[in-house]
Amino acid sequence: MHIGIDAHAIGAQQGGNETYIRGVIRALAELDDRNRYTVYLAEPAAAAEWREGFARRHPNFEIRLLPKPTPIVRVPLFLAYELWQRPVDVLHVQYTAPPFCRIPVVATIHDLAFEHMPETFTRRGSFQLKLTVRRTAQRAVRIATVSEYSRQDLLQTYQLPPEKVAVTYNGVEPHFTPEALPNETEDVRQRFGIKRDYLLAVGSLQPRKNLVRLIRAYAKLRSENENFTPQLVIVGRKLWLADDIFAEVRRQFWKDDVILTGYVNDEDLPKLYRQATAFVYPSLFEGFGLPPVEAMACGTAVVTSNVSSLPEVTGEAALLVDPLDQDSIESALLEITRDQILRTRLKEKGIEQAKRFTWQSAAEKTLQLYREAFESRR
Repeated sequence: MHIGIDAHAIGAQQGGNETYIRGVIRALAELDDRNRYTVYLAEPAAAAEWREGFARRHPNFEIRLLPKPTPIVRVPLFLAYELWQRPVDVLHVQYTAPPFCRIPVVATIHDLAFEHMPETFTRRGSFQLKLTVRRTAQRAVRIATVSEYSRQDLLQTYQLPPEKVAVTYNGVEPHFTPEALPNETEDVRQRFGIKRDYLLAVGSLQPRKNLVRLIRAYAKLRSENENFTPQLVIVGRKLWLADDIFAEVRRQFWKDDVILTGYVNDEDLPKLYRQATAFVYPSLFEGFGLPPVEAMACGTAVVTSNVSSLPEVTGEAALLVDPLDQDSIESALLEITRDQILRTRLKEKGIEQAKRFTWQSAAEKTLQLYREAFESRR
């Protein structure tokens, strides 16, 4: 069986999408040395790195570099042309497959936020996703999604048969552990300009992550509670509609204690998790929510939302808030910083909860979907 994987997110600093496809491919390589794989990348530096390192260790994997224009051109033209020239038996994509693709498709659709919260996307982005993802979902032979919440959402929103959609939970990379490195505290504070204890938020800078409300809750607590003194560190790459986030920081009296780091690499991110007093993730909608699980794996107490997939993924290992209620966020921030016993309990439960999610398990289930898609050709 020859499997093609559209992995254009690798090297593009695309957050969860990049982490997902990278984790699945690496786990597939450890699991499967019989089938042949072609991985399509769009970042020249990433393609060179993967050829030299990954493909040399796994000769059944080939790396192909495709041009890197907008998705509107890349998928229907360049990827489609590549598949016409060099056909595969099964094609794996995230969200969008080439139109009129005759190859059986396995599509990973993480969530349908663009269907339910279009106001948190650009008009063009929302329109494009609504058009292409619905079409991909209808035509794909199998769909992988990353939580039971998202599976039910896909079944109801797109009216899909239950046997078509399978849950393949995300995994956690092995370097997200509770064990701190020597001099880690000093290294983190010096590298990112952190002066004292801090609350950490991780996620792309876009409206769905609810960062404006988090910043307001933090600023109000700083103003009204003289004993509430942690800094707020926000990690993430700027995406769409992010100007309100920066404007909210600028208008606050405590703006010098809000640190926006931008994108942080995989080497430094676990250090930031481990050294944080607590991790805060008041997202409005998630298909899975990798950052809370990464934080739990690092032994950090988690505050997150009580909506979408987040209660499912965090289980009893997080303090839940109503993301639309600023008072709820404020209360949780105050409680998590004051209550050492609560933080210890959440830390212990979080480490165990995070063990449920492995890329090996995700790869095993994904490989089964490839087999089912391949069999569908008959």
